[in-house]
Amino acid sequence: MTFDIFNFCPEIRRAITEQGYTEPTPVQHRAIPAVLAGRDVMVGSQTGTGKTAGFTLPLLQFLHDSPATDKDRRPRVLILTPTRELAAQVGDSVKTYSRHLPLRSAVVFGGVKLKPQIDTLRRGVDIVVATPGRLLDHARQKNIDLSAVEYLVLDEADRMLDMGFIQDIRRILSMLPAKRQSLLFSATFSPDIERLAARFLHDPERIQIARRNSAAEGVQHLVHPVDRSRKRELLIHLFKTHDWSQVLIFVNMKSSVDRLAQWLNKAGIQAAPIHGDKNQRQRTKALADFKKGRLRVLVATDVASRGLDIEELPHVVNYELPEEVENYVHRIGRTGRAGRVGEAVSLVAADEMVLLEEIENLLDMEIPQQVIAGFEPDPRIRVLGPGRRRRVRAPAESELPAAAPPRQDAPVEHWSKRTGRGNQEG
Repeated sequence: MTFDIFNFCPEIRRAITEQGYTEPTPVQHRAIPAVLAGRDVMVGSQTGTGKTAGFTLPLLQFLHDSPATDKDRRPRVLILTPTRELAAQVGDSVKTYSRHLPLRSAVVFGGVKLKPQIDTLRRGVDIVVATPGRLLDHARQKNIDLSAVEYLVLDEADRMLDMGFIQDIRRILSMLPAKRQSLLFSATFSPDIERLAARFLHDPERIQIARRNSAAEGVQHLVHPVDRSRKRELLIHLFKTHDWSQVLIFVNMKSSVDRLAQWLNKAGIQAAPIHGDKNQRQRTKALADFKKGRLRVLVATDVASRGLDIEELPHVVNYELPEEVENYVHRIGRTGRAGRVGEAVSLVAADEMVLLEEIENLLDMEIPQQVIAGFEPDPRIRVLGPGRRRRVRAPAESELPAAAPPRQDAPVEHWSKRTGRGNQEG
């Protein structure tokens, strides 16, 4: 099966061929006909499945079939994304596939100057890719008129809700014509997503490519148990023994991102931090250097777990497991994309074992564990509840009363964030 089945115009077919694509992915195979039929569509699909082309290609075909007649070129397609990086990448895809069409597009997001965006919008565009906040800034300043939008796309809608954009989305929806075709793409169909879909989709065709919260196929999962204090040593050991060349490392806090990146650079491993406090120029440069091989490592918070489009990324490392277990799926979705094989390695300390159990329950799978020789976890480190995970080191034997040695079989209580109650393990 090839892209010829969709009867795209020669200009779009040429752009697809120039990208080296011949066969549509499963999400494209199902979504493109539904969009071309004029249906509202609700697609559940993990990242890396080709969903961007799944909505971009048919929308370009629509614009080709009915060229704009309005002299001011008000936007007819609006694509909303949760992050700057994703907006930039979707914008690149739009330009790539429309390179042989007489269409104009603009990418609008925060963290950069307004004036260049204003100039582009006022010259007139057919397609706008935007983050919600910056789009509203332009709408308030009358830099953009959304009254001619015929096609709306909410990309990674679940992430937009997680980031608190629901009120912004509602304001934007109120500015659009009621008669339009709307497409929603989400990694999961949570209750919140269902409510959002009910609000702005009309009798949508539902397309589920991956089951809810499933990890991307082609990803090999591995856990290395290790004491928290020795994670950095183990990380360097893994770089040396595996000769990793392109690795995306996740930690939970911005300050930890900067510290780990600095430490890796001192160890001779080229690394750059990327998180929400970095300005757009810094984030764009770090990502470009990483893609071109000038950097071996990007160290990131979860702000980068969505919207980073890095082809053939071989390795993702969870230096810390995410506090929200669903983010594990989004993090590892950066590797093993489009049929390629990737590896997701997690360095897990004793105080993260509860999170690991919750992640395994979420994925409905047991992740293999491998203890690295020389980095065996201290068996005296335990986890106690309730409510908070923390490290507790058992006292040394010399510190204990002779009459009260520690019980080797004493149960240890773990507090589950998912169930809200403790459970005991011997």
